[in-house]
Amino acid sequence: MNESEFQSKLAELMGEITTLPPAERKKLEKLASETRERHERLRQTVSSLQESLDYLRLSIKYLVFDLEATRRENGYLRKMLEETTGNE
Repeated sequence: MNESEFQSKLAELMGEITTLPPAERKKLEKLASETRERHERLRQTVSSLQESLDYLRLSIKYLVFDLEATRRENGYLRKMLEETTGNE
């Protein structure tokens, strides 16, 4: 169920709740309101997690790039050291 379907179903539920007697209506309106609030918090949490994952992916790419550059540099320096040691 996507966001628009959820909002549509919740609005439909709220419409149905208004047709109930006042005693039952109050209780169900409260539950529907709590459901809407929980859904919003859940949506914000998922959004925050997605941002964190995006940041983590980017950080990993930078770390892999740095590791590859360090390996290339290490190979280059070893080669220079071998050449210097071989010439002496």
